[in-house]
This record gives sequence, structure tokens and C-alpha cells, in this order.
Amino acid sequence: MSVNSSSPFKRIGILGGTFDPIHYAHLFIAEQARVQYDLDQVLFVPNATPPHKRRMKISPAELRCEMVRLAIQDNPHFDLSLIEQSRPGNSYTVDTLNQLHDNLPGCELFFISGTDAISELVTWHKPERILQLATILVAERRGFSYARLGDKLPSQYMARILPLKGERCAISATQIRRLLKSNLPVKYLTPYPVVKYISERGLYR
Repeated sequence: MSVNSSSPFKRIGILGGTFDPIHYAHLFIAEQARVQYDLDQVLFVPNATPPHKRRMKISPAELRCEMVRLAIQDNPHFDLSLIEQSRPGNSYTVDTLNQLHDNLPGCELFFISGTDAISELVTWHKPERILQLATILVAERRGFSYARLGDKLPSQYMARILPLKGERCAISATQIRRLLKSNLPVKYLTPYPVVKYISERGLYR
């Protein structure tokens, strides 16, 4: 997506991640958010240099971005944003939201994440600014209920954090990589074009 002020959309969801690889849980959460909070569009934002994963081996950005493109190509409400790929340094959420806020005047931003990640929001870079820029929509993760977020986060944070209703989709990129490393199938865990791309490129073997 070319992010600019001419966007016809007004309620924009942002789903960031390494997407290594993208899978059906990502797509399911994005669609939950779009429907439940009447979003016009959901941007998938692959991280360039995520600070919390600096010690982990991550696939090259161009491969992860292409897998996202393949996964979302049949949904007109989903789009790929390369906003973090064009920015040097660590991929901080606050910087991405600041840039989108400046590039999309008049749009309301909704940051989509999981309760496990958001439970650590106080440790993120400039969390107060994040909450000024976007409403946070959270999907529950095993062991991290929305009801318990208030035990970890200040009450003023919780006023800007809303739940996604519905069942959890228990798929993880770690699980997919582990299966592929063992030469086991991952069909039905991620869209077929992604499965095909992984096979053609010999990824995660």
C-alpha cells in the first residue's frame, strides 16, 4: 500500500508482526477486528527490525512481505504496508503509528494485537503516545485473558484497550516453522499460496 492522505478509508486497523510466516490466526484476528469494530481497512505491517526479537533469526523482510501479500490478496479489506521497511533503525510501534497518523489525517487508527503482548505495554517504547494515537483491540491468548489485563496495566491504559470477541485460533509461526523443519505438512495452517511459496523457496527447512 502507498500510505497517503488521499485514502478513502476512515477507520484503519493496523496488524503488525514479523509474519514469519503469516498464518490463519493472523487473518482470523484481522477479520474479527474489521467486522466487530466496523473497520474500513486492515493494514498488515511486517516488522523490519523488531527490537524485542533482535537476538532471534528472522527471515529476510522481502520474503515475509511477499508471504503477507499472497495471504491477503483475496480480501479487498486487507492491504500490505511497507511503512516499516522504508524506515531505518528499530521498528517501534509508536513510530509506525506516528507516521500513519501524519500520512492519514482524519483517520481513526486501531492497533490490533494479542493480550500476551499488550500485557507488557508498559515496557514498550512511549506507551502513552501509542494510546494517544490508536485504540488497541486485543485478541485473547492462552493464559492471558482480557479480564486480567487490568492487573498488569494502569486503569488509564485500559480505557483505550478493547476486546475482540470470539474463539481463539491457536496457530503460531513457531509451530509452523517446527513442522516444516521436521518435513511435516502445514497445509490448512496458512493459505495455500503461502504454503506453495514456502515450498518453492525451501524456507524453514
